[in-house]
This record gives sequence, C-alpha cells and structure tokens, in this order.
Amino acid sequence: MKVIDSHIHVSNIESFKYTANNISFLDYSSSGLKEEFQKSGIVAAIGMGLTEQKPDGFPDMTSPNPMMLDLEAEIPGFVAVCPGINPVLLERNGSAELDNIEMVLSRPDVVGVKIYAGYYPYYVHDKVYEPVYLMAEKYNLSVVIHGGATYSDRCCLKHSHPLEVDELAVRHRYLNIVIAHLGDPWVMDTAVVVSKNDNVFADLSGLVVSDEVGIRKIQADRLAMEHVKQALVYAERYKKILFGSDWPLAPVMPYIEFVRDLIPEEFHDDVFYNNALKAFPKLNDFLAVNSYFIPERLHFGAQFA
Repeated sequence: MKVIDSHIHVSNIESFKYTANNISFLDYSSSGLKEEFQKSGIVAAIGMGLTEQKPDGFPDMTSPNPMMLDLEAEIPGFVAVCPGINPVLLERNGSAELDNIEMVLSRPDVVGVKIYAGYYPYYVHDKVYEPVYLMAEKYNLSVVIHGGATYSDRCCLKHSHPLEVDELAVRHRYLNIVIAHLGDPWVMDTAVVVSKNDNVFADLSGLVVSDEVGIRKIQADRLAMEHVKQALVYAERYKKILFGSDWPLAPVMPYIEFVRDLIPEEFHDDVFYNNALKAFPKLNDFLAVNSYFIPERLHFGAQFA
C-alpha cells in the first residue's frame, strides 16, 4: 500500500534544525528525506512553505509572500508545495503581494496554501485572507490551516482554535480546508468542525515531537493519545482524516506505525493515501508526473508483517 505524507517541512528554519539535531535525531536534508521515504514506502509528500529572515525569527512578520521551501537550493521532485502566507505584509502592501502570490499559486507543483493561524495575529476568517481564498478556488487549491498549540510564546492561541475554521468553511463551501495537527489539544472541537462541514478535513501531523524511542513510549501509554482516539471516534469521519508526519519533528516510519495504531485497519488505505487525493484535488495531477519510486518490497503491508 502506498503512503502520502500530507504535512512535512523542508525550510531553513532554526527551530526545525534544532529539533532534528536534539529531539527527533534525524538528517534534516533532502538526502535525509529521501532516505526516510525509501524506508517508509512514501510516494509523495506535501511541504508547507515557511521562511524566516533571521535565525529563530518565525513567526517572521517580514518574510516575503509567498513563503516557500528553502532548506536547500533543490527540493526533491516528489514534494508538492503549499506556499505559506504572511498576512502582515499582505495587509500592508496589498496588490503587490497578491501578484507575487498568484504567480506562485499557478505553478503545477502547488497543491494548496498554508495559513499559519496563531503564529500571525489574524483569525482565519479575517478579510485579509479573502483574496487568497478566492485564488485558491480559482486554481483548485486547498487551504491548510495550523490548528491548536504553537511552539512559539510570541503567538496568541485564540487565533489557532479550530472552531474559528467553521465560519470560513461556511463562507467558502467549495474550498477544501485541512485543519493541521487535528487542532491538538482541542481535538474534540476539530472533530465537530470536520463532522459538520463536508469541505473540512484534518491531518494527524505533529501529535508527537520525538525520536523513535519517544514515539514507542507514547504508543505504549494507554492514556497518552486517548483524547485523540475519542475525537476520531466521535467524528466518525475516517475518510476525511489524513496522514502527516510533520517531518523533521519526528522520524517517518515510527510515526506511520504510531498513526496506524490510532486508525481502524479498514480505513488504513484511506488515511494513508486516498484521503490526501480527496483533500488536495490538484495532487492527482502532481502525482501523474511526480512520485518517489518505491521498490516492490517496500510496499506498506510488508512494513508491518
């Protein structure tokens, strides 16, 4: 079985480098990503665009729009892109920013846009984002919204609460929206929004930031992810839940096994592959010409035999 990682990072962000070196203990580079994918049976991924103008600067109010993947000069071809939006410059500069954004959103490797709710002091339904949402609809792109806790203490959590997505989903019924991280810790609120709105999905990225040993410990702790399991059961929408690793915050293969334990076996095909194609319609076109070659022996089922 094939796997799509719907949420990774490939950006030159100091906190990502620190996490990779000191917490998840992995090689945060294009070659490291290729190696992880080969081990894990992943055929494609979606990179969330993000930049900072100085080390530890994110959320950076000066990062130009749109924010892209800038870890290295060349990013692996099997990584599609959700460019990130800096609403501060968008509000300040208006049409000039929108011109830059639209130029990128029309590219074939772009499958969505990323709104960093909480990291920037705007609600997701703020009027500053409205032109971006209209562009997303124009180019058949999805919108990924950061949900839940933020790692920076410079942020306001009220802006990243998943209930704020409900108003946006009602206003834009034909726009696919993905709440990242299941909105953790407000997972039950995310479950309500996903269950209520046909156009809202959620990914399971970033629930654990650790190395393989730490992930195994959490798997063995019956209560550690009980709130997540309750939310998934409450929503009863396994066909709207996506796998994502939030790489480099966790090694991919152990995280796949971690998520696998959260999902009933009958929905593994959907969560690990099919749902990404529904949530990101343009990803189908991307995969037609871009995917990572996985030897037959590395198909999903063999990983857990």
